[in-house]
Amino acid sequence: MQLLLVLIAGFGAGFVNALAGGGSFLTFPSLLAAGLPAIAANATSTVALFPAQMATTFAYRGTLKESLDDPRINGKVMAIISLVGGLAGAILLLVTPESIFSRSVPYLLGAATLVFALGMVMPKNAEKQLLGPLGILVCQVFVSIYGGYFGGGIGILMLAALTLYGLHDIVLMNSLKMLLASLMNATATAAFIISGKIHWLECVILSVGSIAGGFAGAHAGSRIPPLYVKIFVIVIGVVLSVHFYFNTP
Repeated sequence: MQLLLVLIAGFGAGFVNALAGGGSFLTFPSLLAAGLPAIAANATSTVALFPAQMATTFAYRGTLKESLDDPRINGKVMAIISLVGGLAGAILLLVTPESIFSRSVPYLLGAATLVFALGMVMPKNAEKQLLGPLGILVCQVFVSIYGGYFGGGIGILMLAALTLYGLHDIVLMNSLKMLLASLMNATATAAFIISGKIHWLECVILSVGSIAGGFAGAHAGSRIPPLYVKIFVIVIGVVLSVHFYFNTP
């Protein structure tokens, strides 16, 4: 029954990721419900969703070179920051005492839900450039570390930073966002695998479910408004945050 829950959560995660993002709001709690310790659940969720994330990045391959070579932003430096920051965040998670991370779960979920909700009203472009070349790099340092540590809402955070930097090309921004997210999760995934924290049966089931859900979401994308999916993800995030707040010792 628990493994069926993990499979369903994986399918749901892949489905909502294909439409609006926020799949980790389903996968991480499902692994907790399956009995995994909090740190192992977070690490297993990251590793399980990584293949689908790489596939999405590959789908943006046509614009990735353009994004990295764009003179307005140093994409190659941001890529290096993402690799290093993702690794740093993963190591920080692995050295965090289990009891402390478990108590932080409702706050991490709540913060990620808030970021996801704010993303719905985030302006598509800034009237003036509020972040300079150094500012965007500093933002990426913090986003990358957070991404390796927990990761909920990193896409929204990167789009917000790029918007404040003055970029308006959503295709360029999305392709760069996907590449940077994949890079920070690549090093985090490597660290989690080496640590031995991954529960491989749940990881494989979750990954298979997310891939199937991704195909289903892509197929249903023209019939389900992304706004409805985003509202669903926010409701799930709020409910889970409240649940873990009152049920975490």
